[in-house]
Amino acid sequence: MAESSELSKTQIDKLGERLRRSDLTESDLELLDGYRRSFTEAYEHVVELIRGRVGLQPSGREAKSTASIIDKLKRESIRFSQMQDIAGCRIVVPALLTQDEVVEWLKRVFERTAIVDRRKQPSHGYRAGHVVVEYSGKPIEVQVRTSLQHRWAQLSEKLSDLVDNSIKYGGGDGDIATILSVMSAKIRTHELAEARHSEIMASDEEGDELYNEGMKLPNLMSERLSIVQMLDAIGEVLPRMKGPKDDLSY
Repeated sequence: MAESSELSKTQIDKLGERLRRSDLTESDLELLDGYRRSFTEAYEHVVELIRGRVGLQPSGREAKSTASIIDKLKRESIRFSQMQDIAGCRIVVPALLTQDEVVEWLKRVFERTAIVDRRKQPSHGYRAGHVVVEYSGKPIEVQVRTSLQHRWAQLSEKLSDLVDNSIKYGGGDGDIATILSVMSAKIRTHELAEARHSEIMASDEEGDELYNEGMKLPNLMSERLSIVQMLDAIGEVLPRMKGPKDDLSY
């Protein structure tokens, strides 16, 4: 059998079909593990360039598990060779304008990139900027999140782990889905107000009409703290109200 690093797209896609059908042999699992490990060199190169050229310290993202890969193949009509998040890292920044800047830096540093903007069109409430970098034929996903987007994503993951693993994909309890959607929209509105405030303060605009009561810095700081407290409270209360899911193996 060919080593995973030598697999053609056709071979990778055939493996993906077996994964989708859950029709796996021990050899398939070994091949999958080798395929995941084949991303290591590209991942390390991308992280090193981000540290050296952009001056940021990306955090490692958990390796995509076999269960997560199978679930995504079943959920989406993509070929395994097209999956762009086998390996990746994450950058968390303070606010929306910094997020824009980091995405632009990444586009300049890496020759081949694809931008997936989940801010205007969120995925089940999830908002972030993703930059998919290709190195040596391997796509590496760089997630760029604001601190509030990151807190929301952590909450979604926590509820998925403790209540129902379909929550982060828009399924599960309807009340939880609504709460996550409302908080995602609230974060978006607040971050846009913060960005507009920063733009006004950096310009010579008088901005009397735009710089209204809701956009004064103390109010924005208070609202940000309130959002953080609400996210924390939701993460504490909802798992107790809704109860643990039956299967915690995901």
